[in-house]
Amino acid sequence: MYNYRILEQVTRKPKAASKLLKKVMIVFAVLFVLMGIAISQGFMLPGFLLVLLYFVYDVFSQKDYEYILEDNILTIDVILGKRYRRTEHILDMRELEVVAPNQHPSVAKYRKNGGTEKLKKYDYTSYDENVPYYTMIVLEDREKIKLLLDLNEEMLQMLKKSYPDKVFV
Repeated sequence: MYNYRILEQVTRKPKAASKLLKKVMIVFAVLFVLMGIAISQGFMLPGFLLVLLYFVYDVFSQKDYEYILEDNILTIDVILGKRYRRTEHILDMRELEVVAPNQHPSVAKYRKNGGTEKLKKYDYTSYDENVPYYTMIVLEDREKIKLLLDLNEEMLQMLKKSYPDKVFV
C-alpha cells in the first residue's frame, strides 16, 4: 500500500542516583588502589573489581530505544551504553489491535490497576514527563503484548493513515 521508513530514537532519562553511584564507585576504586599501594596489595583486587563494575554499570545504565516503522513492520531495538544493539521486537502491524495515549478509554481494559486483561508489558519510553507516551496492543508470536512507546507525530500519522480504526491520537 505505502512504501515508507520512519526512524525514531528515544533516550531513556537516567535515574537520579545514577551519577552519584558512579562517583562513589570511582572514589572507592581509587581509594582501594591507593591503599593497595601504600598498605597491602590485598586492597588492589577490590579496587580493580570496582573499576570493572563501574564500566559494566555504565553500559547497562544508559539505554536508548530505536523504533523503525517500515511498510507494515515495526522493529524495536534497545541500545545499551551507546555501543551494543539488540533487536527486541519485530512486529507485524497488520496484527495491531490498538494504539492510543495511555489514558485513552480504548486501552482502559489493559491498565495495571483497574484493567480486566493482564498482558506482558514492555516499556520503551524516555521517562520524560513532557513527552506523551502511547500504549500499543499487538500480537507477537500469537501472544498479545502491551508496549509503552514515545511515538513521534510522523509515525503516529502514518499509523493513523494505515489503520484509521485502530489508532487514536
